[in-house]
Amino acid sequence: MIPDDWTPHRRPEDREVLGWIRPAGDAWVAVSLLGRDLTGPVEWLEAEAALEERGLGYLAGIWMLDGVAAEPLRVRLVEVTPARVVVHTDDFGAIDVPVDRYELPWPAPAALRPPHPDDAAPAPWG
Repeated sequence: MIPDDWTPHRRPEDREVLGWIRPAGDAWVAVSLLGRDLTGPVEWLEAEAALEERGLGYLAGIWMLDGVAAEPLRVRLVEVTPARVVVHTDDFGAIDVPVDRYELPWPAPAALRPPHPDDAAPAPWG
């Protein structure tokens, strides 16, 4: 659940929520849709700028999920809400590849992370 003192920040052109701004003493912290801090304590306008710079595009990218298999799993975000984060194994754009779904808590755990350059990315079919 989103604490009552967090303020949603919306993209000006379509009012889509980009994240939240939460109080931190006399300052503010930008929080992503995954529930992760994007900034340390900053001024309000800096927090807004951080959320707008980040946008929503990162949600469509490839992510890695550690700790579920011997190797990190290549996954895509399916659902991100303050109740949960759902991912499924990457289907590499194929419609006939089976995927495994994983429901994670929100805020998203550290096990869900952007890929590193050394992460292997073999297609599931070889």
